[in-house]
Amino acid sequence: MSDTDISHELIEQVKQASAYGKKLKIVGGGSKDFMGRQSEGEPISIAKHSGIVSYEPIELVLTARAGTPLIEINAALAEHHQRLAFEPPLFDGRATLGGTLASHLSGPGRPWNGSIRDHVLGIRLINGRAEELRFGGQVMKNVAGYDVSRMQAGAMGTLGIISEVSLKIMPKPAATITLKQEMNAAQAIAEMNRLAGQAKPLTAACWFDNHLYLRLEGARSAVDSTVTQWQGTVLKDGDDLWAQLREQQLDYFADKNAPLWRFSVNSNAGHLLPEESWLIDWGGSQRWLRGDFATDELEALAESAGGQVSLYRGGDRLQDVFHTQPDALRKLHQRLKQAFDPSGVFNPGRLYSWM
Repeated sequence: MSDTDISHELIEQVKQASAYGKKLKIVGGGSKDFMGRQSEGEPISIAKHSGIVSYEPIELVLTARAGTPLIEINAALAEHHQRLAFEPPLFDGRATLGGTLASHLSGPGRPWNGSIRDHVLGIRLINGRAEELRFGGQVMKNVAGYDVSRMQAGAMGTLGIISEVSLKIMPKPAATITLKQEMNAAQAIAEMNRLAGQAKPLTAACWFDNHLYLRLEGARSAVDSTVTQWQGTVLKDGDDLWAQLREQQLDYFADKNAPLWRFSVNSNAGHLLPEESWLIDWGGSQRWLRGDFATDELEALAESAGGQVSLYRGGDRLQDVFHTQPDALRKLHQRLKQAFDPSGVFNPGRLYSWM
């Protein structure tokens, strides 16, 4: 386990880049290089800026440097029967804490356990002026600067270098059982929404290959009681299923070159493009679609379902891959970029071509 603070080196590199008009491409473990637009810039690596700074199991708070691999954090938490409840993908052990926050990736339990943005308590950020700023705190009741910390979720490193993150953590559930039911997509969407409205220990619901999968977690008595009330067969390798879904290792994701679209929509929106190949997750609110499609057509489809769509992987990465933003939000993004990175040093164009 590495434990190295290179914040001074990072600050110096930012100073030099700003002084000479250079652009910087922030690199961690490289596990999410496929996300966002292709951007130019001299690589600046935070991989060595690693290590758990503090961990208070009783307080349910952990602080670590941004280059810390998630597998190291998970190992430390496991010793105390705790976990990152937002279930971030590990991507073969290469995923880092900073990259996970910057890309705003969360696992199957997102609608029930929250996203990484919901678990961030505070951060340290190196801005475009080579200043290391601190936002938020290290205790759950401290909300000072909380919104600034959360703004880094999904910013793809365009607002600065995340150097340190404080998170709230959660205990592992006492029991976990996965149920499997056969049904089509439209039936699954209706069933997921019906079950999600019940006071039961449901923490994940997805559909693919004409089967609905439901994960129950919590006290053994609550889980066992729900199994007897709900339909479906108990899946013996349920934990493996959710791990493969989280890591995008299911057969559905096997073709790494094919365009893969990610919809974020209302969970109860009707089934979209029924004749196409889908995987539906997050109880209906996250939907994956494979294949070549026109961006404007899918954006209209997503908006009709109350959400947005992005080209998650593959396809043309020189064009904008995230959902087109209205003028008001576009101007807000640009003002934030100007405030944090006035010279446009960090990850130019990674999020949008106009940032």
